[in-house]
Amino acid sequence: MRRIRTAFPLFFVVLPFLLSLSSCFGLDADITLNANGTGTIALEYRVSQTLDALGRLDGNERWNTIPVGRADFERTVDRLPDMRLLSFSSREDSRDIIISARLEFSSIEGLLAFLDAGGRRSSFTGNSGSGRMAFTLSEGVGIGSPELARLIAAISEGYTVRISMGFPGQGSLAVSDNQGRPLPAIPGSEIQAAGRRVSGSFPLYEVLTSADGIMVEFRW
Repeated sequence: MRRIRTAFPLFFVVLPFLLSLSSCFGLDADITLNANGTGTIALEYRVSQTLDALGRLDGNERWNTIPVGRADFERTVDRLPDMRLLSFSSREDSRDIIISARLEFSSIEGLLAFLDAGGRRSSFTGNSGSGRMAFTLSEGVGIGSPELARLIAAISEGYTVRISMGFPGQGSLAVSDNQGRPLPAIPGSEIQAAGRRVSGSFPLYEVLTSADGIMVEFRW
């Protein structure tokens, strides 16, 4: 089984910080919810080939890893009866390793169980006809030094975290901190706040360096 390690000795100061905040360096999650509570989720995430290569250096095996193989997804959905893997692919471009997967869920609770298996906090109230679903993108650690901020800016340049959701009817998206307080506009973000499909896209740097956390909340 192949895995990507996101830590290496050169960044030993920043490792615990990065590993606590993000499991990958570019993420796109596209959820489609049907009227009966079933649906699909299409995932694409990107990991820098530079980080992959550095993560393979001797002595780095102790750090947490990111599953990137079809077998990793299959093992996860095997534990979740409401999830089914529909497709999986992996490719490389000049910069990144790109992982794409499409999964089907037979209940909203199954979808949340799958997402929480990756270490992200989520919550759901209501039902398929009218509900609220929230995802935590950042716990809100903040940055303590200009040097660390510059380092994170360099490794996260060009990467985004995007999540979208389509509904059988009209829905909305709100962005708040981890206490539920509305956030001002995040630099570089793109928000589609209302409609049959809503979405939020955020520069990875803003996610990694958020002091108060970032939570996206879908309502329908």
